[in-house]
Amino acid sequence: MSKQSPFGRIGGPLAGVRVVELSGIGPGPFATMLLADMGADVIRIDRPGPPAYELNGRFDLLRRSRPVVRVDLRDPDGRASVYDLIEKADVVIEGSRPGVTERLGLGPDDCMARNPRLVYGRMTGWGQQGPAAHTAGHDITYIAVSGALHAIGEAGGPPIPPVNFVGDFGGGSLYLAMGILAALLEARQSGKGQVVDAAIAGGAASLTTLLHGFMASGGWVDERGVNQLDGGAPYYSTYETSDGKWVAVGAIEPKFWREFCRLLPLDSDLEEQQDPARWPALRERIAARFKTKTRQEWTDLFFDTDACVAPVLSLTESPNHPQMQERSYTEVDGIVQPAPHPRFSRTASLIRQPPPADPVTIESIAAEWEQTPGTAPDETAKPGANA
Repeated sequence: MSKQSPFGRIGGPLAGVRVVELSGIGPGPFATMLLADMGADVIRIDRPGPPAYELNGRFDLLRRSRPVVRVDLRDPDGRASVYDLIEKADVVIEGSRPGVTERLGLGPDDCMARNPRLVYGRMTGWGQQGPAAHTAGHDITYIAVSGALHAIGEAGGPPIPPVNFVGDFGGGSLYLAMGILAALLEARQSGKGQVVDAAIAGGAASLTTLLHGFMASGGWVDERGVNQLDGGAPYYSTYETSDGKWVAVGAIEPKFWREFCRLLPLDSDLEEQQDPARWPALRERIAARFKTKTRQEWTDLFFDTDACVAPVLSLTESPNHPQMQERSYTEVDGIVQPAPHPRFSRTASLIRQPPPADPVTIESIAAEWEQTPGTAPDETAKPGANA
């Protein structure tokens, strides 16, 4: 691949994997950003005209690491040019409501007829089937029915939306990316593609698996703010400091609790820590102690200890934290942003380029893929054969 490649710099464990992204918002673009940061050649197909719901230009960080082309998919010539890419691709990703890509002639059957090894990733809120499948929704509605939203908030208070981390990105993007990678591995063995049907509601429900185990064992009450991990326990909660800022405490295990009590200091024992009936009084004592110092003073006191205490940092503060600065953030095109994650020891991920300012031509992508080999499995591969 030449230095003038529309895909930017080379590198990452997915180098050579080719992905056609049919434009969507939120969880789809985040999943393809992750794949592109890990080295996949992703081309985003946008519709002509202004975007329906996106940030402008260089600030739309979910579009980093990949070029974009504008194609009218309702036009036969436009579809034909996309088919040419799909025939050379390993993956197609779409985030429309069920049936939309089928009506455009770009559904799984249409695409896999041209490329039987294709992994076809679908990102929806409700999934491809079910009584709600064709209805609209957003992160908050998907996590509402999953049980996840019910678990977040203070005791006696309303459920609190956790931005769109749990639904769109946690239950949506990450499950879609994981499913695509699993299907790619299987395709290398079998020589056959398949559809990956990722639904935000289903992924968010999957994230609650641990809590269902707790409930079955009697170790979790199906109410907000009264359990160990939802802020109900005083040893796993947040506290305001004297300067109006906050610290987070996660001193669950006995040895961490003892260290926390020693440094606060707090006269308490394991029996009190583990007795829910005594939690309200214990919380008041902890809160009173934290009110005696600033957040920075507590940060300095608990730094480099096993008390499991950390400052609650804002989005603008987080990149300046020594640990986060070391490995979690980077700056591209003058914008501080999260760095690719996870890290790889040999085939490092990287931000291949900033969000594109202008579209490229679909001909340039076709030419690039014509000149360079991809990673599609041998068509003669048999089930069980080594890749």
